[in-house]
Amino acid sequence: MAEKETKAITPQAKGDFVKRTNEKLSFKERTKKWFRDMKSELKKVVWPTPKQVMKNTGVALAMMAACALVVWGFDKLASGAVSALVKLVG
Repeated sequence: MAEKETKAITPQAKGDFVKRTNEKLSFKERTKKWFRDMKSELKKVVWPTPKQVMKNTGVALAMMAACALVVWGFDKLASGAVSALVKLVG
């Protein structure tokens, strides 16, 4: 059987990793890191143009209006049905 080679990690190389993983950061350091990471992620975002925002807003408003009309129609239909049943029963 062939023996597997293991690579030795030097104390200098692993020390940095161990320090980062085993040592708890202070609140201030965690906050700084969080803001640094957030800034880095926000640079990756592809922001929409004002024209795209207006178009998407218009689509959203139109869909809300259409849904409101459908709900209003069902409400009127149900209200009419209940009124008819009340008149019928007495």
